[in-house]
Amino acid sequence: MIGTIAEMFSYAFLVRAVIVGLMVSLCASLLGVSLVLKRYSMIGDGLSHVGFGALAIAMALNAAPLAVSIPVVLAAAFLLLRITESSKIRSDAAIALISTGSLAAGVMVISMTTGMNTDVCNFMFGSILAMSKTDVYLSVALSAVVLALFIVFYNRIFAVTFDETFARATGVRAGLYNTLLALLSAVTIVLGMRMMGAMLISSLIIFPALSSMRVFKKFKTVVVSSAVISVACFMIGTVISYEYATPTGASVVCVNMAVFGLCCASGFVKGRARAAAAIALIALTCSAASAENVIEIREKMFVEQTNDVYLNPDEYLGKTIRLEGMFGIVDPEEGEPPCYYVYRFGPGCCGYDANAGFEVVWGAGNEDKEYPNDNDWAEATGVLENYYYDGERFLRLSLSSLIVKAERGKERVEQ
Repeated sequence: MIGTIAEMFSYAFLVRAVIVGLMVSLCASLLGVSLVLKRYSMIGDGLSHVGFGALAIAMALNAAPLAVSIPVVLAAAFLLLRITESSKIRSDAAIALISTGSLAAGVMVISMTTGMNTDVCNFMFGSILAMSKTDVYLSVALSAVVLALFIVFYNRIFAVTFDETFARATGVRAGLYNTLLALLSAVTIVLGMRMMGAMLISSLIIFPALSSMRVFKKFKTVVVSSAVISVACFMIGTVISYEYATPTGASVVCVNMAVFGLCCASGFVKGRARAAAAIALIALTCSAASAENVIEIREKMFVEQTNDVYLNPDEYLGKTIRLEGMFGIVDPEEGEPPCYYVYRFGPGCCGYDANAGFEVVWGAGNEDKEYPNDNDWAEATGVLENYYYDGERFLRLSLSSLIVKAERGKERVEQ
């Protein structure tokens, strides 16, 4: 697993996903302990549906997703808290009311504008490609604010979690700290749902807290162990997603389910040392090591990786990339040399196939080498470089190796 993690960190889009995912997992686990103890854990599910509706509106308006969804979800969290405190509607009914209404509104907006396409699936179940550089900076900054506020007001949050009536009697402004807890949860949910999806983000709040409570009893110990479990489960789930091309959000949830089962079993064991050792082992499994400095475009994530290179070329320029695919020759215009490509087919716009791959050319010192025949299956290794043609910028691999392989891989790969 260590080698796989090291390989993952050679891809910029995975680094962005891991950074945001770890921060969100940490925030969700800390807040989740209080939300579960207050029997308010499904607020994550409700607010994520509100976030889906906000993202649908942002997509329809062609606006920045986080800029639209964060204030909308914050307002929904505040409204949800006011409804449950000042009316006869119970918290579970209020959550169901707001979540189903927001989800329906989001579906209506999408169906009337862009239609039910791949982006909608990404909103519902998450996408590891959802995080741009701007999103990462904003997410890290907001996550840091959430963590700082949780630490600063830890004692007050502890008081309103265990005995709100007594906290009010001692002068603690319970309403204020309940509102703070709801607003911090709202920010965490919005940051995480781009990657985990509206349907799965609440799992980051619920599972780590429940797993930790099965083993430990003290509030502080539960909070710390919940954070460790959440971070470890996210890393393991991301590795599984990378290795087996499974959805990231679903992989993280499945790992959390497995850890919850282990913690339930360890709850019958009196010695807490074994449980602590098991959590430490999970955390140590996530440590990374150095690897070969070659970015390999894997068959299982061919479309995602090539798309990320084209979306963020400056992060890959000068790096060595290796990929397998069909070798293609494009007939030149009069007086121009032919163009060569290594590519596969992948899902494009509106369900049609599109090429995913790179233009290739023999690099310095190898200019006299021959190219394979059209439609041969080849493994290409080269340094990514850009060049300009008719004033436009293009990317290509300056080849150091181009090997024709007898065994062909998949010509069409799924995203």
